[in-house]
Amino acid sequence: MRYIRYAFLGILGAALIAVALANREIVTLTLLPQALGELIGINHSISLPLFVVIFLAIAAGLLIGFVWEWMREHRHRAEKSKAEKELHQTKREVRRLKGKQAENKDEVLALLDEAS
Repeated sequence: MRYIRYAFLGILGAALIAVALANREIVTLTLLPQALGELIGINHSISLPLFVVIFLAIAAGLLIGFVWEWMREHRHRAEKSKAEKELHQTKREVRRLKGKQAENKDEVLALLDEAS
């Protein structure tokens, strides 16, 4: 299994290097369209190789997807936490009730009830 993982990572690395080598041209990214930027007074632009833009877009998409999924699953995690809390509380109450029953019984019978 480890070799399959290494092979996959090697193929992925080779593909990323091929994309980077094929897209070395410099592109200019502008924050806003020129007319809108002049109207607002914000004209920011940056020049980067195209492969950097591609890799940053992929990373941003992954990050947005992970955050979106984490927020979507919040309800499930809260329900699980609540169920675990109730289970712990129920176990504690069962132990307490068994303790009350054991007060009126013989010690040997109480030990046998605890073992089962």
